[in-house]
Amino acid sequence: MAAQRLKVEQIADVSVIHFLDKRIIDEPTIQAIAEQLFGLVDDDGRRKLLLNFSNVEYMSSAALGKLINLHKKLTGLKGKLTMCNVIPQILEVFTITKLDKIFKIFPDEDSAMAGLA
Repeated sequence: MAAQRLKVEQIADVSVIHFLDKRIIDEPTIQAIAEQLFGLVDDDGRRKLLLNFSNVEYMSSAALGKLINLHKKLTGLKGKLTMCNVIPQILEVFTITKLDKIFKIFPDEDSAMAGLA
């Protein structure tokens, strides 16, 4: 069993996900996170995911690719994905890559929860 990379908390029908890694850069870490996120959707049938980035200081472009795939999968399943507490450096990457137009990014968990309602 791979090390847990995520802390998942279920609030009503929303899975609130906290990343346990401060730096999401190397392939094994990204792969483990992706497997755990997709597992929530594929195996557990979760359809509303809130990704809380409060612990994340750095994230590679490979990790962004996984988030795009997750978003596409959820959209195809009529699910929803929101994000919150994204630090300015990571938010800037989302903005430059125009991902801020794809992802629903909120300043805090409460507003992100409201965005899933």
